Amino acid sequence: MLRIRDIGRVKRLTPTEEIASATRTGKGGREAREQLIKANWPLRIKSVALACALCACFLATISTGYTQIDPESRNLLQLGFNQSLHNDGPTAAYAFYYWNRPDVPATNTTLRLVIAPVYADAELGFKGLLAENTDLGVGVFGGGLFNSYHEVRQGNYFREESFDGHGGGAALSLYHNFNPGATVPLNGIVRASMNYHAFSDSSDTANNFKLPGDQPFYTLHTGLRWGGKEPLLTPRLAAELSVWYDLEYRPDHGGYGFGGDRELNSSSHRFLGSALLIYTMPRSEHYLALGLMGGAVINADRFSAYRLGGALPFTSEHPLFLPGYFHEELSAQDFGLLYGLYAIPLGRSKSWSVFAGAATSVADYLDGLEQSGDWNSGVTGGLSFKSKNRRLQAVVASGYGIDAIRSDGRGGYSVACMLQYNFGKLSSASDRAFENLQNAPRLPFRFSQ
Repeated sequence: MLRIRDIGRVKRLTPTEEIASATRTGKGGREAREQLIKANWPLRIKSVALACALCACFLATISTGYTQIDPESRNLLQLGFNQSLHNDGPTAAYAFYYWNRPDVPATNTTLRLVIAPVYADAELGFKGLLAENTDLGVGVFGGGLFNSYHEVRQGNYFREESFDGHGGGAALSLYHNFNPGATVPLNGIVRASMNYHAFSDSSDTANNFKLPGDQPFYTLHTGLRWGGKEPLLTPRLAAELSVWYDLEYRPDHGGYGFGGDRELNSSSHRFLGSALLIYTMPRSEHYLALGLMGGAVINADRFSAYRLGGALPFTSEHPLFLPGYFHEELSAQDFGLLYGLYAIPLGRSKSWSVFAGAATSVADYLDGLEQSGDWNSGVTGGLSFKSKNRRLQAVVASGYGIDAIRSDGRGGYSVACMLQYNFGKLSSASDRAFENLQNAPRLPFRFSQ
């Protein structure tokens, strides 16, 4: 009888011994048959273990993301700062508190709040209000500066053509799960929103620069997401495939700027596709993130174009990373973006990690904001820290924009800092999936032949 403890202790047969044993087995030799099984069992265990590991990695990764109403209780403080070190450029920064509570204020409802110094966003979600797998979300938002615009052309930041934007609005969202009970959730969303834009001069806006008219922007947002990613700085596991469409309408369209030299179109159509994989290796805790995105805009203008550049993760729902570039430096009506990052923990505690990453994009620039070269690439590297209980996480990174246009040629430098502090429960969905994967029993097989 073969016992687990015997696996790896049985000597592998040579080709000659294996042929001889198989011959004796064919003649009814019981001992020869058992010898053959024991000798080849490590190879079978290797194949089964590899298949199980791959399945576990896949299932643990893709079961941790949500697109519908957030089902996790969260108390998160997020801070981020991204600044160019080469030439003047827009500064990107955020500071907000994310609070989410299921079954508040009543059973089958979820209240989500996002509070920043000059901005607030809230949504009340109703689970199963319209159907068993269809949820409804009612949201309001508003504050200062979140509708601002910064003009960047060919690596130059034009403060005199930039302006502040304030406002607020409301949104009605319909969430639907197409495969309830499945390991990989397929969710759809339809959201109608109104965002009122109130524009004002900044301290540097030119006196003869005419601002767009104050008005509501009406948006219809639809999408399908398979899998997903939690709203965390560095989730341990995540995977996503998604497609999105936005229709935006502006009633007070027309010319603005210097003598009407630029146009605010009446409507625009935005299309986006995204693929994402985040995986932490269960034994070594090496961290891998890979992303691929592509988008196109019909009837594009400065407010609907895709803006690429920067390194912060929470500047938008789909941040377009390009390290070493100004925040939103490139304006594109069509683009493709590929990025990746790899982190290695240090020491036995694995609290500190070093990482390196890169991103490359190809863009069809918006009319009036063209520059030489369709390809833009950047690299990044830095240091991250997480406390033993993962309540505190911090990242410091530097970036080099290989193709960024600057006053002395190509090449831009930037620095970014990010911090997350968790005031609530310490275990997220991706943490629990990772711990299950990490604590899975290891099969005792040998790799040696």
